[in-house]
Amino acid sequence: MITRPTEEWGREVRNQKGRIAAGTLAEVDAYALHLWPEAFIAAVDTALDAYEADIRSLSQTESVTRSGPEALPGMPPLPMPSPSDDEVVASVERVVMALNAINEEHERIETDEREELCQYIDGVLTDAGIDVKALTARRDIARTELTDEWREW
Repeated sequence: MITRPTEEWGREVRNQKGRIAAGTLAEVDAYALHLWPEAFIAAVDTALDAYEADIRSLSQTESVTRSGPEALPGMPPLPMPSPSDDEVVASVERVVMALNAINEEHERIETDEREELCQYIDGVLTDAGIDVKALTARRDIARTELTDEWREW
């Protein structure tokens, strides 16, 4: 599974806090504390939690109760139909809109964060078995434009 950008941001914040406490880094030089305040990281994590849950709900399998002669112990669950493009795109729109609101409040999503978040959004879809290249081709957009319609950051 793809690593969340917030994990890396939080790791660097903790690292720099430790260095400040050890006296090896001046607080004014601790860029991570200024770029990624804890409230910002927590808000982004909340949005990404909801996005991951949304995508999982689209790609889960369901068990089918079988009875009669076709009931076999250990029979695997039948897969649910693949989510529609509209369902997937609606999930992407929801996370992008949530991130827009977070950025409006915190003003912390810059170029690097934007790239990391867009890669993460794509990666969650890919990990869920969604062919992002095919999805974006059917929508007549480049793969890198998946979030562009709603993204303000």
